[in-house]
This record gives sequence, C-alpha cells and structure tokens, in this order.
Amino acid sequence: MASALSVSTAAAAARAATAPATPELSAGRLGELLGLVYEAALQPATWAAALGAIRAAFDASYASLIVRPGTGDNLQLIVSAAGEHKTIDSRLRPLELSPFHGLPPERIVTVEDVLTETDWRASAYYRDWCAPDDVFHVMAVDIQTRDGGVYGFRLTRGERDARFGAAERARCQLLLPHLRRALNLYLSVNQDRKVNELYSQAMAQLMVGAIVLDEKGRVLECNTMARAIVNMNDGLAIRDGQLEASYAADNRRLQRLVRDVLDNVGKPVRLEPIEAVSISRPSGKVSWGLVVKSISPDEWTEGKHRPSAAVFLRDSDSKAMPPVKLAQELFQLTGAETMLAIQLANGLSLEEAAEAQNIKRNTARAHLRAIFSKTGVRRQTELVRIFLNSVVLLGTSDGSR
Repeated sequence: MASALSVSTAAAAARAATAPATPELSAGRLGELLGLVYEAALQPATWAAALGAIRAAFDASYASLIVRPGTGDNLQLIVSAAGEHKTIDSRLRPLELSPFHGLPPERIVTVEDVLTETDWRASAYYRDWCAPDDVFHVMAVDIQTRDGGVYGFRLTRGERDARFGAAERARCQLLLPHLRRALNLYLSVNQDRKVNELYSQAMAQLMVGAIVLDEKGRVLECNTMARAIVNMNDGLAIRDGQLEASYAADNRRLQRLVRDVLDNVGKPVRLEPIEAVSISRPSGKVSWGLVVKSISPDEWTEGKHRPSAAVFLRDSDSKAMPPVKLAQELFQLTGAETMLAIQLANGLSLEEAAEAQNIKRNTARAHLRAIFSKTGVRRQTELVRIFLNSVVLLGTSDGSR
C-alpha cells in the first residue's frame, strides 16, 4: 500500500477537476450551519444534528466526528450523521489501520491524496469496514484543539457518487476554523461544568445545601443536599419557584432577608451583604440554619434570570457516615474503633454507641482509649470536631444522604 500523502497532488487535482461542482452555500445556509455547530459546542447531544446539516451541505453519504479513537480500556466514540443511509456499523473500528490515521493536523485530504485506487480497494480497512457501508470517496481532516487533543472529521460518498473536488475542499477549509473553535468552546464549557459538579458534590458531602436565586428571588438551581432538604417539606419548601418557610413568622423573616440581600446586589458596599436566619421545623427537629449571600453581577450578566443570591443551609440533625476504610486510613484506627468513632461523632453517648455496635460497655471504653491515643484527643467533643472538620466526609459517594 502506498504511504500516506504519497500520491501526486497534481494528479489528485486533475481527477478532482472532472468531478461535478457542489453548489455554493448561500449566506443564510452557511449561517444556519454555523449556528448548529456552535450550539453543539454547548450541547454535545446536538452534534448529530450539526453533522447532519454538514452532510447535506456537502451532499455526502456520511459525516462523522471521531471524538475518541479508542485505545485499551478507553472506548471509541464516533458521532455520525447518515441521512437516508443506514447507520454505520457501531462495532469497534480499528482506526489505526485507516489510511487517514495520523494525518498532519488541519490538512484536508481525500483518498486520492493518500493512496492509489488499487491500493485503497485492496486494503483490509476498506474491504472490512468501508465497502459494507458503501464508503468509497473520503475527505478527511484532523482538527487539533488547544489542549493538544485531536478530533477526526470525515465526509464520505458512495462508489457511484462523484469524488470530492476543489469546491468541497474550499468549503471544508471554510468550515474548519469554526469546527476548531466549537470544539475548543466545548472543552472549555465542559471543563467548567465538571469543576462546578465537583464543587457541588463536595458541598453536598459536607452536608451543605446551596440554592441559587435570581434577581426576583426565584430558584434557579439547587445542589443535591438542598434538593433533599426541601423535598422533606419539613420547614422549607419550594412553591411557585420561590423558597418558602412553613411557618408564617419564619417565612416573613426569610423573605425580608432575601429581599434585603437582593436589593443590595451590585451596590458599592464595603462588604457583600450576608444575612442569616433560623427556620423552625414542624417535625420538632433542630431548626434549619440559613445564610443568604449576594452574588455580584459582572459586565456580562445583566438581564433577567441571572444568579443574584445564594442560600446556604445545613441539616444540623444529619448523621455523618464517612467511608469506614477512608476513616481507618486517615486516623489509623481499626474497623471496630472507626465504627465507634463515627457513632460518637454523630452525637451518641458511649453507652448508646456501644448498644448500636452491639458491644459491651467495657469493650467500647477500651476502643475509646485507643481512639484517643491514636488521634491525640482527650475528650469526645474534640473527637467530634476532628471528624467533622477532616476530609473524611469528602469520600462519601452519595451526597444526598
């Protein structure tokens, strides 16, 4: 088989000259196409629709984006649009055997640029993976993002269709920088989304609920812990998009507090307004403690439904259940000692913890002495403090409790 890019580009250009020209894109059609591409950057699930529009614009049988080639345990991911054609075989394709594998980034090539037609037909990749889907003419380019990642963009036609010519190359060249920007935008947005999810999960694991309000006090979003708290309907609930307290007096204080904070958003004050309130619970459990903090807008967040305030709350009656193994490793305790320490950190007396663990009181006392020795504390209150202030709670897999 001829090596990649070994065939004369002059010969390829001569063959391309004989192919029928693809109609030019109108400004409206191009704008619609680019709109779909940039929408896909924000919503990855819409890449198939964007590729479908690209496929139609190039009069191609398939348009594909190789997101992840797949190596070892890292599964392959290829997003394709096929129009009226059948779906491409979803089995793991050996992309390393493709003549388009390892292309120089940003260089648009077709089959004719890479190898002769005879070699293409004789290749195992064409025979096993392309011919069954009537993939004969291929235009390919690899797109390198700013983080060093490489995405493969492929357009194909059947054997009876015209090969890709100069017009399609020019159109692909026009589209290429927009695909690169969209992929870079996706990487940036996805990274921010992942970091925000991590922060939200960490807050939930620390039993901190967070509710974001807009400039009218309407709830924009809740983290896992906050959602679990309001779903209890035990002193707090979300009604008609507003956070409300069960008791009228508490609700008046809560609404006044939220309004005071929102009225001061963006004003030139020395410190951002932060207010707190206690909310009683009909169940009789320990009251909710709420802190409301303003979210200062920036130059780009003017308008309606923007984040303007955050409500933070904790379930003081919640029980901490950190992973036993993690707690053992952190404090160098035995399994039995760790279980006892967790019970004590959750507010049980030594007698109650012994009963909960189904052990004798003297055994519990022996465990407690060992715990004190290993952690360096002398009182149960100190043990509670070091447990609740340690990183051990961050190892909890389910922040919703």
